[in-house]
Amino acid sequence: MFAVIKTGGKQYLVSPGQEIKIEKLDKKEDKEVVFNQVLLLEKNKKLEIGTPLVKGTKVFAKVLKQGKNKKIVIFKYKPKKRYKVKKGHRQTFTQVKILKIETS
Repeated sequence: MFAVIKTGGKQYLVSPGQEIKIEKLDKKEDKEVVFNQVLLLEKNKKLEIGTPLVKGTKVFAKVLKQGKNKKIVIFKYKPKKRYKVKKGHRQTFTQVKILKIETS
């Protein structure tokens, strides 16, 4: 059994017991999160595609931790113009564990 959920402007293929890193959610650690935006559901080798969402389907997850990814370096450079800019960025994330996929 698996589902495709939408959160943070991105889509994730999830199944029960899986741990994934998603865009930051404003939830404390060890709290439960419910994802209502389910785009696709596979159950008993039967595929159900939403138009645009699968009705009555929810994905329950538990927040494991909040954190930041590794730093990426943004470097802009123009030759012969004495122009260079160096910036760094660390994207925040929320790590969740998928508990169950519930359909009605």
